[in-house]
Order: sequence, then C-alpha cells, then structure tokens
Amino acid sequence: MIRVAVPFVMIPALALLGSLVFDNKKHLIVSLAAAAMAVLLFLSGFEKKSTGTRRLVIVSVMTALCFLGRFIPFLMPIMALTIITGLYLGGESGFLVGSMTAILSNFYFGQGPWTVFQMLAWGLAGLIAGIFAEHLRKNKALLIIYGALSGVGYSMIMDIWTVLWYNSGFDFKLYLTALTTAIPHTLSYMGSNVLFLAVLAKPFGDKLGRVKIKYGV
Repeated sequence: MIRVAVPFVMIPALALLGSLVFDNKKHLIVSLAAAAMAVLLFLSGFEKKSTGTRRLVIVSVMTALCFLGRFIPFLMPIMALTIITGLYLGGESGFLVGSMTAILSNFYFGQGPWTVFQMLAWGLAGLIAGIFAEHLRKNKALLIIYGALSGVGYSMIMDIWTVLWYNSGFDFKLYLTALTTAIPHTLSYMGSNVLFLAVLAKPFGDKLGRVKIKYGV
C-alpha cells in the first residue's frame, strides 16, 4: 500500500497543495515532508535491517554522484544515475536517490514550490525503472528508449508546475503551450539520459551488481 500511495498519491498531492494552497514561505516544509515520504517508501522496500542499512550506504553514494552531476552544464547525468539505481537496487532506492538529489541540490540552486515537482519527476524515473528492471537490464535499446521517455516525463511534470505558477490553477491549453515552448529543454533532457545511460549503464551496473553480491544487498 505504501509503495503505491507515496509516489502516486501522497507526494503528487503534496506538490499540488504546495503550489495552490500553502504560502510560498512554507515551501521548504513541504519539500521536507516529501523527503520524509520518500524515506518511508525506501524503508518499505526491504525487510532485513542489515540489508537495508547496507543498501542505504550505496544509495547515499549514488545520491552524492547525482548531486555533483547537477553542476555539469547542459548535460546532466542525474536522471540516468537515478534510473541505474532503480535498475540494480530497486525502485524504492531509485525514488529516494532522485528525490533527495532534488531537495539537496536545491539548497544550492534555490528552493521553491518547484522542488517537490523535481523530487517527484526524478524519483518516478527511478521507481518505474525498478518496476521494469528485469526487462530494461536485458535490453539496452529498451533502456535507451526508457531514458528518452523519462526525459519527456520530466518535462511534462515540471510544466504542470509552470502552469500552476503562471495561472494559479491548471489550464490544459496553457499546459500544451508550455510543453511546446519547452521542446528544446525536453530534447536536452532526452539527450542527456540517452547519452549517460549508453555510457554509464554497463559499468555502473556491473559495479553495483558486484557490490550487491559482496554485501548481500
């Protein structure tokens, strides 16, 4: 129940409430609440405490790499690394890496009501990758396609925020306009995911696979 409610109901609802109901000065509280939900989702993904602790260490390393990756101009490996985490450590781990990268890096790049939308967008990319991990690990072409579609999904989620910010409510025509205007950015997201998944998926996957065997994660 938690694995469905948190990423698909609770955090999306929190993102909408943060944009439409809560005062902008409370955006950090909203983001921290979303982070707590992401941790709850992660905790629901393992049964043995020792295994969960070891997985948390690896997830922390992947989050740090994503954080550093956000400083790369134009092409960012954040979503690709989040997807790789989901593939090899489980969807809950992928969601945690994506969401925590958003809130932690925004302490540098700027916090706001948009932070929860970024947490949701990056987190879902890792979560869904974990759900379809068996197929994506076996088929590199399918993984590349998923990376490209994840870039589109990121843009679609962030443009919901754009419309809510501009219009103080959702308007479908304005949303289509926002999507059209954002096409260059969407292509950049898609290109980043495709590039970094093509380059990093195998070496990171091999390394994470060995770590999982060695430490029983």
